[in-house]
Amino acid sequence: MADWKPKTNAVHGGTRRSQYGEVSEAIFLTQGFVYDSPEQAEARFLETGPDEFIYARYGNPTVRMFEERLAALEGTEDGFATASGMSAVNVALMAVAEPGMRIVAARALFGSCLYILEWLEKFGARVVYVDGTSEAAWREAITPDTDLVFLETLSNPTLEVIDLALVTGLARAAGALSVVDNTFATPVGASAAGQGADVVIYSTTKHIDGGGRGLGGAVLGTQEFIRDTFEPYAKHTGAALSPFNAWMHLKGLETLVLRVGAMAESAARIAAALEGHAGLSRLIYPGLTTHPQRDIAARQMDHGGTMLALDLAGGKAAAFAFLNALHVPVISNNLGDAKSIVTHPATTTHQRLPDEQKQELGITPGLVRLSVGLEDPDDLIADIRQALSVI
Repeated sequence: MADWKPKTNAVHGGTRRSQYGEVSEAIFLTQGFVYDSPEQAEARFLETGPDEFIYARYGNPTVRMFEERLAALEGTEDGFATASGMSAVNVALMAVAEPGMRIVAARALFGSCLYILEWLEKFGARVVYVDGTSEAAWREAITPDTDLVFLETLSNPTLEVIDLALVTGLARAAGALSVVDNTFATPVGASAAGQGADVVIYSTTKHIDGGGRGLGGAVLGTQEFIRDTFEPYAKHTGAALSPFNAWMHLKGLETLVLRVGAMAESAARIAAALEGHAGLSRLIYPGLTTHPQRDIAARQMDHGGTMLALDLAGGKAAAFAFLNALHVPVISNNLGDAKSIVTHPATTTHQRLPDEQKQELGITPGLVRLSVGLEDPDDLIADIRQALSVI
């Protein structure tokens, strides 16, 4: 497996078959496991082997296949699957949380991530927010007393690109743990672990599932971190992924490389077709030469990604008119789906943020986030253009 390329790992990584030799991974829908004797039960509770399980909250064969496959794809030693992307973020941070710890975080984060950091502050953590696109800001903030650095490789929803090698290198030099949410970039678009991240988080609800079917999350890292730091907190607080969702995500991984590649190709075509449109005050796509971090994106990503942000010149009224005029993309707050999805962040995913903070982050009333799906890009371009013509 160490020599396998991403497409092969995405299909075969972590596979374990029962005595029946099934081709498709088996779904082990069970809460617990039976022991041959009390001696065996005692021994298993003392030390669980790679193919031994105790309770579904601690581990499950289907879930374990998913964890091992995703870890192989990302290039980490181990992983732990969780019930959702936000449970992955929460447990990853809570498992290492201590009163007085110093956290340096990018200011552009998903609203729920900001909520968790605010919660940690209630228990005595010190959180310093920085402009994630500023090298000087990271260098100034990551001091020797920093315990943890937290960021998204691509910010939600304004698609800022953070220089991973720079930030993870600064964190390592300071003795801090770097925790990176790589959901938008995907493990096949940019390996965060390959660029120095100690801990990598995914909302597997998004591109990995790819069909809008079920929630899931994952935390990846060294075996020592996953088993000695993360797992004890995760298994006692109930963040476990269901076996059925793990099976769905396993099926999603099989086509992830192909789907993400096709979606990114379409996103690039859409961005090129819309660049300079009179109805847009901003068009944000990391693959465009006009993107402020284009050079960083080109260096650390295999492509420009599957997401665009369109800032309508007429504000909220124009954004709503645009959304209502679209025929192909659906209005929802998910992303990474086979279906193209449009979202108005200011009134949905980031609505709880104060107006001043939205303005600072570039989340304007006219901003629309577009997650490009697997439809024909020509149909998407025609539909977006006709919706823009309405306003």
